Amino acid sequence: MKGSAMVYMKVLSMIQPWASLFLLNEAQYETRTWHTKYRGPLAIHTSKKIDRNACTNKEIHYLLSQHGLNQKNLPTGMIIGVCNLINCLKVTEDNFENALLEDGRTVSGNDYFLGDFRIGNFAWEVSNKEIFIDFIPAKGKLGLWEHDIDN
Repeated sequence: MKGSAMVYMKVLSMIQPWASLFLLNEAQYETRTWHTKYRGPLAIHTSKKIDRNACTNKEIHYLLSQHGLNQKNLPTGMIIGVCNLINCLKVTEDNFENALLEDGRTVSGNDYFLGDFRIGNFAWEVSNKEIFIDFIPAKGKLGLWEHDIDN
């Protein structure tokens, strides 16, 4: 269309079942080994890879089943939802049942179980998670990448 500008959104690729569990609010944080200064809208993409060992874990299998999901019907290679990245907090202590973030918050329960809270990792805090009704096919990339959301 003449005069229309492409609109790009930052995207983060995640392996399943972690992406779905995150957007379904089973986990409050996404954990990464790296920090980002970016804040704002963030689309969540599911890589083609599925962590099959995680899917066979009893607790994870149960959490997925609560949402009608299992290893066979997890979406892959798709942008499945959006959220708003509001903070990126360093993990300062890992007690193997809970973790302490740099702002003094303690992470425990499913939030701890569904993340990688080794000392030095980062907990990405988000708000306004939303799963799309219609997923958007996309090829993922490492790190934060951009996708034309008008396409």
